[in-house]
Amino acid sequence: MAQRLLVNQAAASKLLSAGCRMMRPFSVAVPSRAIPRQLSSPFNISQQSNGGSRHVSVRMATSSPLAFTKPVSFEPETMPSVSVVASTVQTWEGDLLLVAVHEDDFTTEAEVTSIKSEVLQALDKDMAGALAESVSAGGFEGKQGTQSKVVRVGTAPNTRAKYVGLLGLGKADKVSGSAEWGQSAFQSLGGAIATLAKANKSKSVGLAFATPLAAELHSPAVSQVAAGALLGGYETSRFKSKKSPTASKLEALHLLLPSLEAAAGEAAVAKAKGIAAGTFLARYLVEAPPNVCTPTHLAEAAQHIAARSPSVMKVEVLDKAQCMEMGMGLYLGVAEASDEPPKFIHLTYSPPGGATRKVALVGKGLTFDSGGYNLKAGPGSMIEMMKFDMGGAAATLGAARIIAELQPAGVEIHFIVAACENMVSGRSLRPGDILTGASGKTVEVNNTDAEGRLTLADALWFAQEKCGATSVVDTATLTGAIMISLGTEIAGLFTPSDALAASLTAASKAAGEKVWRMPMENNYFDMLKSPVADMKNTGARYGGSITAALFLKQFIKEGVEWAHLDIAGTVWDEKAGLPTGWGAATLAEWAAGQGKSA
Repeated sequence: MAQRLLVNQAAASKLLSAGCRMMRPFSVAVPSRAIPRQLSSPFNISQQSNGGSRHVSVRMATSSPLAFTKPVSFEPETMPSVSVVASTVQTWEGDLLLVAVHEDDFTTEAEVTSIKSEVLQALDKDMAGALAESVSAGGFEGKQGTQSKVVRVGTAPNTRAKYVGLLGLGKADKVSGSAEWGQSAFQSLGGAIATLAKANKSKSVGLAFATPLAAELHSPAVSQVAAGALLGGYETSRFKSKKSPTASKLEALHLLLPSLEAAAGEAAVAKAKGIAAGTFLARYLVEAPPNVCTPTHLAEAAQHIAARSPSVMKVEVLDKAQCMEMGMGLYLGVAEASDEPPKFIHLTYSPPGGATRKVALVGKGLTFDSGGYNLKAGPGSMIEMMKFDMGGAAATLGAARIIAELQPAGVEIHFIVAACENMVSGRSLRPGDILTGASGKTVEVNNTDAEGRLTLADALWFAQEKCGATSVVDTATLTGAIMISLGTEIAGLFTPSDALAASLTAASKAAGEKVWRMPMENNYFDMLKSPVADMKNTGARYGGSITAALFLKQFIKEGVEWAHLDIAGTVWDEKAGLPTGWGAATLAEWAAGQGKSA
């Protein structure tokens, strides 16, 4: 058990005068367990080189019996190399050659599909009929994201590839750099490459386009195909004793675009690698169990990002005492019950050449949510999945990882996470307690399982008052209600700003992630009115995602542009049993564009 040292009246008065406005008596707990869960050493940085790429990984080391003893990295052990090459279908040499085609390249009669395109027919002739054979197997008509059967080329004199297959781009007139809804044709293409490379155990894959792409599509095609292929190979093994025997063998992806200038190709590939790295980081954080991904682990992830890019990134991690000095009673009220110390994480990106605008990305960082005294219990409570309640923090830190690689001009970006656990103990936040946030506003807590909005409120205050951000986007696995309304593939977007809604929607389209703007019915705030405090933290049963957004809106200053993304449904792929990394790419895309609009 934890020994409790009661704070005397003089000490309490001193803390309160310093800004700690929690409105109930409190005590400081000193853990007295024989084996603490804290780190035996702060963190270790190791470096490894692979194929000319240097990976720096911060690894945890703890002595708790609940600790996971295998080193846990924030970066993939290896990633396939990606390059744009001047080879043609006839000259490329490797394991698997894939040709991207359109629906228009085929004709179907009497349920039999055949090649219609003269260009594709000529390629098929060079491959001794291998393409026609792959189509004759049936089930392939060039639709977006589909794959044909892979066949052996054999001894065709005009082809050096060992195997060949076809991938669908959809209708030719619909192919563009971003889709109106969901993934673009190129993003789907990248995922299909990863699937076939894995299924065929290919070490080297080449991609060619049967019909030459328009010049303006070259760079987006490269970045989106490459990112899709890298992310499509994701298969977690960090918490297994052995690597998966079915893991991808892909070592090199070659994109056959002879007309693309080398510099443009390298820039597009670099963007893809940055997006993949940030999305992998987000997935890794959400994937990690709560005995690994603690608030300290999230802080180490931020330190890892800053250590990789010290010229543009700096990090500060505020402890409980520092947060008390700023009066963060809402955040600390949630954190109080846990033996894991809270970590308030603040990463700052400062662009080369200076900034003309400041924006902030705020992520909910509950590394485990028991529900508190309003305990998550019974079927459907999802308590066993509450490791993903820091999905907003993962998306925010993933976006930081991407931004550190892309280094956009003109915008200073603050990444903020109020990390903690929501647990049950004698120190727990109680239903009926009244807390005061750093903003001075008071909240009557009528449900301890609506804790994320409390932590976000103090983080939003910090973004505005301490960072000077004029545009703020918070991302959170905030409500089950959003899952009921939008399901598991669409995030809810709440904002009173039409301009911000438009820019975030555009960013989501570029990232291939789905958002839907939700209403902010101001009348619903009546459900949050309290007779004894400025507001309650939850309303009635109905419209829960809307009232949650309206609660957050109370902590936004006049003149500050703000949006809230509720990603409770999109953070986890229930069918695969794995995290999605949703939001990292969208947030990075939006933030990077803010320097251009300044």
